[in-house]
Amino acid sequence: MLITRVKKKDAILSLCKGKTLLIACFGCKEVHFEEKEYQALKEDLKTSNLNISGEIQLDYLCNDDYTNKRFELHKKEIDEAETIIIFSCGVGVQTFAGLIPGKTVLSGCDTYVLPGFSGFTPSSHDCEQCGECMLGFTVGICPVTACSKGLLNGQCGGAKKGKCEVSKNKDCGWERIYNRMTVLKKDDLTLKKMIRVRNYNK
Repeated sequence: MLITRVKKKDAILSLCKGKTLLIACFGCKEVHFEEKEYQALKEDLKTSNLNISGEIQLDYLCNDDYTNKRFELHKKEIDEAETIIIFSCGVGVQTFAGLIPGKTVLSGCDTYVLPGFSGFTPSSHDCEQCGECMLGFTVGICPVTACSKGLLNGQCGGAKKGKCEVSKNKDCGWERIYNRMTVLKKDDLTLKKMIRVRNYNK
């Protein structure tokens, strides 16, 4: 089982830009979601200078096919948004980000592990339940799971032709991050905010 905790307002606002769409996942009952805290944060964000264009409540964001179908129902809202904040576990954020490579996708929650069975729909994405989600800094691609070494400060330099030196059939996670940043025309300022000694107490 997992628990998600809604991030603090300041942590979210520092990464937002332009018209912002909120998406909350209420699907998997094996993941504890702080619904009251989410509702409170949503109201708090509305009183800030953040340009919230709307809110969508979905379920089972971790299922690629299901989520892709839901896009069709909300295409206009998604197309108009410049930034999308996903309130779900790390798997949901990565799934959503992978389906819309041209959008800035941020994580609105941190994910923590709890002992027991995790009820995820099988997915090509993984979440290490780090307790301090970095997906907002790395354009929706997790540096901990996408990189075989779990590096948070960039590529190790061992990749060859885009493939990891540890897992030869695996794409280099940091090259994936760089390529997505190029598509989004992002600079590296958000990455510089992220790079620091990791607090494993979280």
